Amino acid sequence: MQEFSKRIVQKLSKLSDLQIKELVSSISDECSMLDSIFQSISTGIMIVSSSEMNFRLLRINKSAERFIPFSVNPEEEIKNDGDSIWKIISDNEISKFLKENLENNKTNVSSEFSVSTSSGSVRFIDISITPFAHKQKIVGSIIRIEDVTEKRNQEILLHRAKAMAGLTNIAANVAHEIKNPLGAISIHIQLIQKAIKKKRESDGMLPDSKFVENYLDIVNSEIDRLNKIVVDFLMAVRPISAQLELVNPNILLSEFIEFIKPEFIEKNIDVETNFCKNCPRILLDPKLFRDIVVNFAQNSLSAIESRFESNDGKLPKRVGFIKIKTECKNDKYIIKFYDNGVGMDNETSARVFEPYFTTKANGTGLGMAMVYKIVKEFFGDISVSSVLGEGTEFIVNFPIPQMDRRLLSFDKKCAGNLEKK
Repeated sequence: MQEFSKRIVQKLSKLSDLQIKELVSSISDECSMLDSIFQSISTGIMIVSSSEMNFRLLRINKSAERFIPFSVNPEEEIKNDGDSIWKIISDNEISKFLKENLENNKTNVSSEFSVSTSSGSVRFIDISITPFAHKQKIVGSIIRIEDVTEKRNQEILLHRAKAMAGLTNIAANVAHEIKNPLGAISIHIQLIQKAIKKKRESDGMLPDSKFVENYLDIVNSEIDRLNKIVVDFLMAVRPISAQLELVNPNILLSEFIEFIKPEFIEKNIDVETNFCKNCPRILLDPKLFRDIVVNFAQNSLSAIESRFESNDGKLPKRVGFIKIKTECKNDKYIIKFYDNGVGMDNETSARVFEPYFTTKANGTGLGMAMVYKIVKEFFGDISVSSVLGEGTEFIVNFPIPQMDRRLLSFDKKCAGNLEKK
């Protein structure tokens, strides 16, 4: 097409009016076809001008309009030479990503984002920025948007299947083995109760009812309790229905701490925080992430009260504290929860994530087991370090999604060489 255009320009003065009209019509048809192809591509594409033109939107296809949440009509912005691209996007994270990279002339970078659709579902998109060259000169940027939702969902399902397959099979076998004898015991106890009742009604030679039936009632009650344990265990090992999305965990932590802080201060417990700067977005389910923090907060409160609570049920002034720290290291987002509560011995620490293991009189032993399960659902890891009589620290780490990955070997030196040609 380019060579054809050059030849036409050279011969334009020799063409008749009819030939020129036919040529213009042919070029118009060609442009229309190219535009149809551009609009039909499943990958979202946006062409953005250079800094000299204030990073305005120049072209956009239908896929990009479908993927990116705009605060205004993008086609109208193109017609009216509107604002910079990041000013017309309603998603703050996407807007920030484009602004930082375009203003700092960073190209060949990409990042993943989660966006909510009109139906309320969450989609994952990968946005990349590459240089736009015209006539051997950088004149703007090409922004590419790929829908990676299915890829992410498949990864989540595969991870969930691997994590739960073995445990679910074991749980099912355990439940089957326990429930069968429990059922038999229950039936035979009912038969004994009926036989005793019948015998007493005939000759009355059996012992007093308190001697037999009351004990059998207790046995029945224990059978019900064991059955409940089995049912609860099955609930504990079933896959979690997590709705994962890319979120800023520091924001979630801050919101929760603001919620619980008054209660802890009222109990004379200080809450100290030290959050990392430029926190990355992590694949989390906000509700389940909150469950993790709630369990840590409740355990810390109980541990501090067990260590410092006086006979009147009150804590001395400002002796208890909880420290929450976040950091990014080796492609991991790390959260550390520390309290100066009663602590745990080595045996308790080793079993703290086991289902039904608890040191509390009224505890179920499922809280930390669920925390462990949720962390694994988020592709993370959790560990505990504790000293009896001094305190406990839980460390949770989550993988950071790959960000700012290089798409091509391209840097400012290459850009300079391109502009010199």
